[in-house]
Amino acid sequence: MPEGPEIRRAADNLEAAVKGKPLTDVWFAFEQLKPYQSQLIGQSVTQLETRGKALLTHFSNGLTLYSHNQLYGVWRVVDTGEIPQTSRVLRVRLQTHDKTILLYSASDIEMLTPEQLTTHPFLQRVGPDVLDLRLTPDEVKARLLSPRFRNRQFSGLLLDQAFLAGLGNYLRVEILWLVGLTGQHKASQLSDEQLDALSHALLDIPRLSYNTRGLVDENKHHGALFRFKVFHRDGEACERCGGTIEKTTLSSRPFYWCPGCQK
Repeated sequence: MPEGPEIRRAADNLEAAVKGKPLTDVWFAFEQLKPYQSQLIGQSVTQLETRGKALLTHFSNGLTLYSHNQLYGVWRVVDTGEIPQTSRVLRVRLQTHDKTILLYSASDIEMLTPEQLTTHPFLQRVGPDVLDLRLTPDEVKARLLSPRFRNRQFSGLLLDQAFLAGLGNYLRVEILWLVGLTGQHKASQLSDEQLDALSHALLDIPRLSYNTRGLVDENKHHGALFRFKVFHRDGEACERCGGTIEKTTLSSRPFYWCPGCQK
């Protein structure tokens, strides 16, 4: 399942295709959204914002299209006039003179006014996004130590979008390996040094993944790429201590770790 970095890169692709261009045609599959079709023609997309796995498409008239891909939703960019061959069900089409963005298979789609945006149940519930560059390690540390989260095991906490939006399973695995902690640890058990390391890793790992994951560095001269240290590497040697990486299940998700250095 895509995590925050993948959702943000998808949003970047959508922005590059249609941002700032007048919409020449708009189509929604759901009846409750159809009245907005005519209102959006001639308007433009001003920003595509991510809140964890939710995407907010902001329009120049103040409306915002909320969509959550859940398990099956996917956005695509095509040349205007192109009709992709797919078995997926089209839900949204936003067309400009040269590019069109299409949302398939998603069912959680709403149009929000500025007022509704501030009171939307999911957006109210979700925590700050790890890819929001305004979010600092000190703020993350404060969330870790807050009464709401300080006694939660990291196995579940790092999957809870109410804590930090955009985290998911591979990020959970890599973050905990980097700081040498297990899924059973809690913030209330950590030293100040461990809390600082974890607070930085909770931002650094997702941001490194966003910036580099999926790129092919042919000549190795462009800096380090994001590479899994433990995720899907069970049975291999840990590069830090030489121990054997193991696989288990935590919070109903596969979890990879090194018993040698994650004490």
